[in-house]
Amino acid sequence: MNAPEDKEARLTLGLLSAIEGRSDVSQRHLARDMGVALGLANSYLKRCVRKGYVKMREAPANRFLYYLTPKGFSEKSRLTTRYLTNSLTFYRQAAESCSHAFAVCCENGHRRVLLCGYSELAEIALLRAMEFEIEIIGVFDRSVVHEHFYSRPVWASLENVPSYDIALLTDLNSTIERYRELVKTLGEDRVMVPGVLDIIKPLSVHTVTE
Repeated sequence: MNAPEDKEARLTLGLLSAIEGRSDVSQRHLARDMGVALGLANSYLKRCVRKGYVKMREAPANRFLYYLTPKGFSEKSRLTTRYLTNSLTFYRQAAESCSHAFAVCCENGHRRVLLCGYSELAEIALLRAMEFEIEIIGVFDRSVVHEHFYSRPVWASLENVPSYDIALLTDLNSTIERYRELVKTLGEDRVMVPGVLDIIKPLSVHTVTE
């Protein structure tokens, strides 16, 4: 999920999907739909034009219209299939590793869990926590502007987080960096890493695997 090629495929799919839905979409709207900075969206747009996935046509008022070419439609279909396959595999692995992590929490008497990272993995963890005597108190993520995560609070600073027993890493964008920051602040004993984030394994014995 964190490999550069997966990120590139996801952003390319987001751009092609946005253009398919609206030919007069602006680059600012493309950036918003893709969840990236304007400059990066422009870079991906130029790349898709070079590869023959997208055609541009000038419109009145200094605007441009964007169209998917037959090659672009084919690439979007291929990326959609790849995304769905990867998503199902990730969901299964993530669900299993979160269940195992919560089972370990229960064995050690850890009931109040803080999720660290606003992501799909955090959503999966929240669902799996319902199968255990685990309370997800909220999410810590300094880069997210959302105030709530499924009725639970989101904190941009650990200083504002109420008491909890253990922090579960759920960040999917800067996983290693977030892990190191958490360990530096909280200590290894208070940071758990689901096995699905196997990129962390060489760094810590506290990765929870099955």
